[in-house]
Amino acid sequence: MYRYFIINKPYDMVSQFVSPDKVHLLGELDYDFPEGIHAVGRLDNHSEGLLILTTNKKITRLLFESEQPHKRTYLVMVSKIMSQEALEKLRNGVTIRIKGGVDYVTPPCDVQIVEKPANVGPRAHDLKEYLPRTWITITLTEGKFHQVRKMTAAVGHQTKRLIRISIEDLLLGDLQPGQVKEMGEEEIFRLLNIADVEV
Repeated sequence: MYRYFIINKPYDMVSQFVSPDKVHLLGELDYDFPEGIHAVGRLDNHSEGLLILTTNKKITRLLFESEQPHKRTYLVMVSKIMSQEALEKLRNGVTIRIKGGVDYVTPPCDVQIVEKPANVGPRAHDLKEYLPRTWITITLTEGKFHQVRKMTAAVGHQTKRLIRISIEDLLLGDLQPGQVKEMGEEEIFRLLNIADVEV
């Protein structure tokens, strides 16, 4: 029987259980994970938030390699105050450089300013609080390498924090950094909108 977990991946931890490099790993979380567990998709070590862990190897294919696109929403803190013009550029698509040095225009996406994000505590080694910044949410159905960071850079704003808060209807909610929650297969498939797919 497969097992499914969601975690709030902390900053400065890679989405892996083993690595040849000297990095913080998922196995350092205070939880007794089962054999054969792996992360579905990745968040780089500087990104935080919702990460799915499972013993079911087919989930990655169902979620990220299916013809049906799946939405991922990120809460992003960027440097400086973002103008309406920059916001519109992000919404309509910007040109970023992707693998192989190719220019790529991002498809239209949902971007919203967030006045006061809920459930976001300070990071252990957080940024200088007095500097101007803007919080936005950005919802994508694709995930090119460092896509969000490249998109905000394309409109003149450096990404300072990046927190994945949802995948489809599966929400990070008030799960704190490093916390783990086990979920049933039926519930997680329903929330990820892959419930009707044979596994």
